[in-house]
Amino acid sequence: MFKVLKFLVISVVCLIIMGASVLYGFSSLFAPPNMDETLIPDAASQFYDINGNAIYTTLSEERRIPVSIDKIPKHTQRAFIAIEDNRFYEHGGIDYRGTARALVSTLSGSEVQGGSTITQQLAKNAFLTQERSIVRKIKEAFIAKELEHKYTKDEILTMYLNRIYFGQGAYGIESASQYYFGKHVQDLTIAESATLAAIPKSPNYFNPFENPKESKTRQELVIDQMVKYGFISAEDGAKAKAEKIAYNTSHKQKYDPRSYFFDMITQKVIEEVGADALYKGGLKIYTTLDPDMQKAAENAMRHLPSYYKDENGLTQPQLALAAIDPKTGYVKAMLGGRGLDKFNRATLAVRQPGSAFKPFVYLTAMQNGFSPASVIEDKEEEFSPGWKPQNSDRAWHGKVSLRTALVRSMNVPTVKLAREVGVSKIIDNAEKMGISTLVDSGAYSDANLAMSLGGLSKGVNPLEMAAAYGVLASNGIYHKPVALLKIVDREGKVLYEAKTESKRVVDAESAYLTTNMLQDVLISGTAGGMGIGRPAAGKTGTTDTYIDAWFVGYTPDLCTAVWVGDDNNKSMNRMYGSGAPLSIWHDFMINALASTPRSSFTNPGVAVPAEPEIKQDEDDKDKDKDKDKDKDGKDKDQKAATDNKQNASVDQQPAVSTQPQTTKKRSSMKDRVNEIMGKPVVSNQPTPRN
Repeated sequence: MFKVLKFLVISVVCLIIMGASVLYGFSSLFAPPNMDETLIPDAASQFYDINGNAIYTTLSEERRIPVSIDKIPKHTQRAFIAIEDNRFYEHGGIDYRGTARALVSTLSGSEVQGGSTITQQLAKNAFLTQERSIVRKIKEAFIAKELEHKYTKDEILTMYLNRIYFGQGAYGIESASQYYFGKHVQDLTIAESATLAAIPKSPNYFNPFENPKESKTRQELVIDQMVKYGFISAEDGAKAKAEKIAYNTSHKQKYDPRSYFFDMITQKVIEEVGADALYKGGLKIYTTLDPDMQKAAENAMRHLPSYYKDENGLTQPQLALAAIDPKTGYVKAMLGGRGLDKFNRATLAVRQPGSAFKPFVYLTAMQNGFSPASVIEDKEEEFSPGWKPQNSDRAWHGKVSLRTALVRSMNVPTVKLAREVGVSKIIDNAEKMGISTLVDSGAYSDANLAMSLGGLSKGVNPLEMAAAYGVLASNGIYHKPVALLKIVDREGKVLYEAKTESKRVVDAESAYLTTNMLQDVLISGTAGGMGIGRPAAGKTGTTDTYIDAWFVGYTPDLCTAVWVGDDNNKSMNRMYGSGAPLSIWHDFMINALASTPRSSFTNPGVAVPAEPEIKQDEDDKDKDKDKDKDKDGKDKDQKAATDNKQNASVDQQPAVSTQPQTTKKRSSMKDRVNEIMGKPVVSNQPTPRN
C-alpha cells in the first residue's frame, strides 16, 4: 500500500508540475546543470570487508564509443523503443498516458510499474542521481521537457543509446555491441538488438553471460513488443526468437570464488546510486564479507567432486554456500559456484530442498501442542490416490518419537505430522522465516503433503535457507540477509546505509525445541559423527533423483547452507546430503569459527522431555545402528549404504569425514551428552587451515 500511495503522490505531483511548466515556461524554473561537475575526473570505487580493509577495486575507465543515429539500425532503435517507451515519438517528454496506465496497473494490484520515458531516463542518467524522492522526480520531469524543447527526437534517442549502461563496464550501444557480439552496432541482427535492449533494466540480472535463461526470456519479451507495435512482422519475430546467437568470448577471463559476492554487491550499488557513480564516482563501498570465513569456504571446496564438463565448459556438479550471522543477518561468506562463471547459485538458483525442508514441519508441530517426545506411528498409508511414501529402509517402525522421526529423517511420520498440523501453517512459517519462492495458491500450489518432504513446485535458494535456519539459531528472530552496509562518496557523504530488518516470527520455545532435535542429527542421525567441537544443529537433504543435495547447519554464531547440484539437472552418481555437502559444511564451520569463542544455544526456559520408552522388534533395533537416508516419490533424502565403507564410495565422502570402520553401534549416552555439550569428536576434526 505504501508503494501505491508513493507512486500516486509522485504521479500527481509530476502532472501538476507539467501543467505549471506549460503556464510559466520551463526555462525560468531551472538553471542549466552545473558544468563544473562534468570536469571531475573519473575514479575507481573500492569494496571493503567487514574489518574495513579494501578487497576489490572497480574499473574507472568507461568503454564508451559514441555513434551517430545513422549508424544504428532501425530495428535496433525500435527494440529499445518497444520495451522502454513505445510512444516515444508521440509525447513531449512526459508520457501522460503511460503514467496513467502504470498508475492503473499499480492500483489494480498488478506489479508496481514505472512511467518514465526515454527522455526522462536520459534526464536522470545525464543530470541527476538515483535518489528516490519526489524532488528528484520533479527535477527529472522539468529537465525532460527542456530536452524535448532543445533537441529533436532522433538527437534524444542518440544521446540515450550512447549513454545507457549495459553491464561489465560497457556504456553505450556501440561498446555493448562490440563487448557482447564482437561487431559494430550497424551489423546487429534483430535478435542481437533485442538481447541488448533487454539488459538496461537490470544489467547484472539480464546479462546474457551471467544469467542466460533470464536474458533469453526478456529478449523474447522485447521481440513480442516489437511485433505488437508493428515494428517487425510476426514472421521476423519468430525467426529472431529462433536465431542462435554467437557471443563474443575473447574477453572472458577466469573469476575467483569471491566474484559472486562482488557481483551481488555491484548490482545492489547500481540500484541504489547508479552505474555512473559506481564506475566513475570513487565510492567507498562497505560490505559484510569476513575474509577469513570466505577463505575457509574456498578451502572447503576441496570436497567437491568433479564428474564432467558440460557444453558451456563448466565442471559439474556445482555448489553454493551461504553463511550468515544469525544474530544480525550479515552475509559472512558466499560461494555461488566454482568461480569460473558469473551465475550466483547462492542467490539465483532455485533448487529442490529434499529433507532439508522437514524442520519447518517439526517446528510447526512444536507450536501446535507437540513435543520432541510426542509419539507418532510409522506404518504404511496411502495419503492420496496412488501415493504411498516409504521410508528409506523400506520398513515400518511402529510407534516412534518426533525426535527419532526427524533425526532419522523418516518420511511417513513427517507426512502424517504435516497432515495433523496443517500444510498452510507450515508454509506460513517458512515464508515468515524468509523463504520467498513457495507457491501458496493455484494449480501448482505447494499447499500439499508432498511439500513436507521437500517436494516443491519451484524450490528454495541457499541464501534464504541459511536465513531461515538462522531463525532457529536465534530462538525465533528473523534477520533479513544484509551484504551491503554503506556507500560513501569521495567527499565522505553517506549515499546509502543498510537498515537492519529483524522481527520475531517464531516463539522462542518452539525454535529451541526444534534446534534441540536437530542437534541429534549430528550425533546419531543422517549426519552422525560429524560434530564440530561445539554445539551445532543441522539437517541433510537429498532429492530422489540425486540432482540436488544439501546440508544446512548452524551454531549460535553462524548459519550455513551448502548445496551441491548439477546445473543441467543430471543425476550426481548417488550424491547424498551426507556426502559432499556435509563434508564442505563440516570443513568450513570448523575453520570459519576457529577464532570464535564456543557458545551454547540458549534455552528460553522450556523443559526438554526425555525420550519415551517404546518397545521395538529386534529387526528394527538392528536397523537403528545404521544412519538412515530418507526417500519418497518427489523430493527427499536417499538411502545410504549400510556400512561405512560403502558410504565412503557412494557418497564421495572424504577421508576426513568418514566414519571409523569399526564403529557399528550407536553412540553411548555419555557420547551423546558430550556431543550436546559441544565436546569434540576428535576423530572427525580436520586440522584448521590458515
